[in-house]
Amino acid sequence: MSEQGTAAEIAAMAARLIVDEGMDWGPAKQRAARDLGAPRAALPGNDEVEDAVREHIAIFHADTQPGELRALRELAAEWMARLAEFRPHLTGAVWRGTATRLSNVHLQLYCDDSKATEIELLNRGLDFDVAETPGPKSARGGRARSVDMLILDVPCPALQERVTLCLTILDFDDLRGALKPDARGHTERGDLAALQHLLDTP
Repeated sequence: MSEQGTAAEIAAMAARLIVDEGMDWGPAKQRAARDLGAPRAALPGNDEVEDAVREHIAIFHADTQPGELRALRELAAEWMARLAEFRPHLTGAVWRGTATRLSNVHLQLYCDDSKATEIELLNRGLDFDVAETPGPKSARGGRARSVDMLILDVPCPALQERVTLCLTILDFDDLRGALKPDARGHTERGDLAALQHLLDTP
């Protein structure tokens, strides 16, 4: 099989893992490539995976996914309003429109003080775990630094189950380049006003 064909096969398998098992994109691509015995060079780009995810949803989850996506977007809006002082932006599958009930809700917070969010959550009596995740790449294209991610287990009444909320803590200065569109003209994240526009658009 050609490298292009292998990449398409990896993308299709990764899409199934993302949608049906709730895996993140990076690990899903790696596992799909491993299961197929494909070389790392054959890994598809995120655009190709996104196309495969949308196709998988259209074929297997067209009846349930729109409602699940709306429930997660409404939950994201609720938390963005609660955390407004930290300039929250929604990103990931819930922002891009490919989320299902298995997807995590990813918010990026742009803070002057990286510990302020933790203090605020503690003051509200909320439990959370702290993990590390790659932050934005430097302006010079260098290696991304690690930043804190606060992970909460929160109720989603519309889905009648609990959902993982991931809060990535970024510097306020990172916000300047955060809204640049990608090669397809899409932004990787949006603020509460942008999310509300999505919710209000049929």
